[in-house]
Amino acid sequence: MTTRHRVSSTQGGSTVLIKKADDHSAFIRELERTASGNGLEAKRATDELRIRQAGLRGEAESAYLIDFDFANSRNWAVVHDLRLEQNGRVAQIDHLLINRWLDVYVLETKHFHAGLKITEQGEFLRYDNYKRTYLGMPSPLQQNERHIAVLHDVVERIEWPVRLGLRIAPSFHSLVLVASNARIDRPKHFDTSRVIKADQLKARIWKDIDDEGFLLMIKTAAKMVSRDTVEFVARQLVAQHRPLSRKASPEEAPPVHNRTRIEPTFTPATAVQRKQNTPTAPACKSCSGRSGEILHGKFGYYFKCGSCAANTAIRFTCQPGHSPRLRKEGAAFYRECAECNSSALFHRNGQ
Repeated sequence: MTTRHRVSSTQGGSTVLIKKADDHSAFIRELERTASGNGLEAKRATDELRIRQAGLRGEAESAYLIDFDFANSRNWAVVHDLRLEQNGRVAQIDHLLINRWLDVYVLETKHFHAGLKITEQGEFLRYDNYKRTYLGMPSPLQQNERHIAVLHDVVERIEWPVRLGLRIAPSFHSLVLVASNARIDRPKHFDTSRVIKADQLKARIWKDIDDEGFLLMIKTAAKMVSRDTVEFVARQLVAQHRPLSRKASPEEAPPVHNRTRIEPTFTPATAVQRKQNTPTAPACKSCSGRSGEILHGKFGYYFKCGSCAANTAIRFTCQPGHSPRLRKEGAAFYRECAECNSSALFHRNGQ
């Protein structure tokens, strides 16, 4: 690989950390309140609290390393804690990295107190210090494959870069990150190369790029998109984020057997409040007409007037420090502001 493809993560340009992890403090406080009581419910909440806190610590440690290496890069967009819902399926993605060649790295973080063992059959076991034995757990590799399946379906529904009239195919990569000081007992034959220490992520990604060699040069010419396009794609995915509220899917449940999941009794402040507003089409800058369609071009979304055919850029204003965005869902377009927790129907093409 030639050096011109490897852009340092500390080169100039604004940060492309698109989304930080959601604030789970209210969820934790609710579990702490329940765990302080007595009985079976308190015990279940105690187990849930321990698992949740360990998971959040692991995700925070991985997020720090990811941000250190990639959050200031001109070639990457970084998303943390992305929860997607599609056709009744849920993907809780711990970390997402997207680069200008549309390589999409889906990263699953696992936190182990004492260590991890992987068998020749690909089974994952975690060591329990209290019971002094290994306990079974769901395979994070299979879990991440399910996440990628949901992500793939979501990608099919959003605006995506095209070349010569065809959508550029993304490449999905699955990696499982464990704590840098964790012990991993690996089998001799089952491939565990996708299970790595969190501090090895950057080296692993560069190895993937180096291994492509000549193919990378071909891919660069065929697939490389602009930095703004990568950010646009990442922000569309973040617009699909659906924070956990009252009930989680089995996919998200911690590996504790024979128990009822303790759920929070609140709705997170980060949840998007959808408003059923009447569509209000943008106005043409030339004739003030409101009939037409919203299209996507080189510089983002614009309004194509149906009366005079003039193009009008779509720009939203909000409170200082807010960054409202336009989100497409089929023929409908929504004005959304993450800071205001608002979503309103802005226009519908074909009406």
